[in-house]
Amino acid sequence: MKTDLSKYDNSWYQPGSSVKRLLWYVISWLFFEGGWNISSGLKIFWLKCFGAKIGKGVIIKPKITIKYPWKLLVGDHCWIGESVWIDNLDQVTIESNVCISQGALLICGNHNYKTPNFDLFVAPIVLKEGCWVGAKSIVSPGVTLESHAVLSLGSVATQDLEAFGIYSGNPAKKVKTRKIEQQ
Repeated sequence: MKTDLSKYDNSWYQPGSSVKRLLWYVISWLFFEGGWNISSGLKIFWLKCFGAKIGKGVIIKPKITIKYPWKLLVGDHCWIGESVWIDNLDQVTIESNVCISQGALLICGNHNYKTPNFDLFVAPIVLKEGCWVGAKSIVSPGVTLESHAVLSLGSVATQDLEAFGIYSGNPAKKVKTRKIEQQ
């Protein structure tokens, strides 16, 4: 058996009307993807207009790509760093006090390399309370970062990360336990 991309068909995947997607692409290009530092409040306004659920005190930096805001839930006091890409073909849930650092990628879709037509599959991502996705890290489809987990710089989470675990590498492996000191 060989791969035959002429038979690829993802017509089953309907993320929203073509008009809604087109309008979002224009707004995204104007207010999110550019290097100018437009206020987080204006970005949150547009996200909510397109169905995102966003908490209070959220900071959104420039050069952000969000595929479908209607598949996005962000809790309170989250930071989304410069050049983050949320490729949310499925639901992305970001609980409160989560930091997503520069250049991180949350990707909810991939292809099944075991099938001849390279079928698309999608799965949600959940970032629980207080976790941190380090700069240039990748969170794969279907992965949950449990409470206060850390995915360190440039690492790739292909499986769930346990609470308070610090993970590094590709694929990410637990290297230590996070201890948060009281001030």
